[in-house]
Amino acid sequence: MLNEDHSVMNYQLIKVCGMRDAQNIREVAALGVNLIGLIFYPKSPRYVESISSDAGIIPDYSSLKEGSDPQDKQYKTVGVFVDDMPQNIVTAVYNYHLSYVQLHGDESPVMIDNLRRTLVPDIVPQIKIIKAISVSSTEDLKRCEQYEGHVDLFLFDTKCKGYGGSGQKYDWSVLEAYTGQTPFLLSGGIGPDDADRLRDFHHPQCVGIDLNSKFETAPGMKDINLLQNFLHQLNKQ
Repeated sequence: MLNEDHSVMNYQLIKVCGMRDAQNIREVAALGVNLIGLIFYPKSPRYVESISSDAGIIPDYSSLKEGSDPQDKQYKTVGVFVDDMPQNIVTAVYNYHLSYVQLHGDESPVMIDNLRRTLVPDIVPQIKIIKAISVSSTEDLKRCEQYEGHVDLFLFDTKCKGYGGSGQKYDWSVLEAYTGQTPFLLSGGIGPDDADRLRDFHHPQCVGIDLNSKFETAPGMKDINLLQNFLHQLNKQ
């Protein structure tokens, strides 16, 4: 189901998550980043809060109006949700022109299938769904089996008390035990000093990386110079 143009980077997909400032998003996207993640989990310090319409059944408005027109975007937008109600996800998909939905909770395959049927084909015909899996051992990878055929991508993140953005790493060698057919994004505390380690990491189903807290000046604000230097190092031949 996955079909994206290849990035100029060594990894097909470079995702920078936890963003909420329009100007900062444009600056990050200009570096060649092709996925921008917006977090719609209220307990996250990087939560993107919608502007209330105060009009009953009329959906709330996007708080990122500036530069949010999909015609102007050179990147795709990913919405991150944790056990949210499907109607809230659909509203965010519409208001923020989301191309991906990333689910970080205990969402079931049935819920995911129903969500896709709601979005396709009338709202976003090409919507892609990412399921985050928290990993600390090979045992955790067994959770992937129930989602095979239901999602377009997995995102393997560090197992922690919260739902991502912890800045903590895990042992990537654990992923050698993953033999599924669904591609995945590598996540979990990736920082500015990990470019060499990422170039040495190889898995046939790894198509991209997810960057977040290690590149911030404050929650939701990314350091452009730090990202630029990292991506340059990552792309070295």
